[in-house]
Amino acid sequence: MATSESNIHLKQLSKALASTEDDALILGFLHSILTPNEISEVASRWALVMKIYEGNSQRKIANELGLSLCKITRGSKELKKKDSSFKKMIEKWKELSE
Repeated sequence: MATSESNIHLKQLSKALASTEDDALILGFLHSILTPNEISEVASRWALVMKIYEGNSQRKIANELGLSLCKITRGSKELKKKDSSFKKMIEKWKELSE
């Protein structure tokens, strides 16, 4: 669980990222702040929720991405939540990519 101070820093980071329209800057920043393993994990989770959102079965996702069913189930539960942040971000990305 994130501490109060961690939440303050995450809010600062969120505001900075939200105000930046430079994809290359954000990508460079993510590569600077995250380790290669963290980058891989974040990218994998994004791919996971995208595949769930698109209606792929959990077993198919597990085979394609090499993820455990536990991670996939967690992602699925997050997408089903009322006001899901995952779902909102996917829909935002889809709007931008049209």
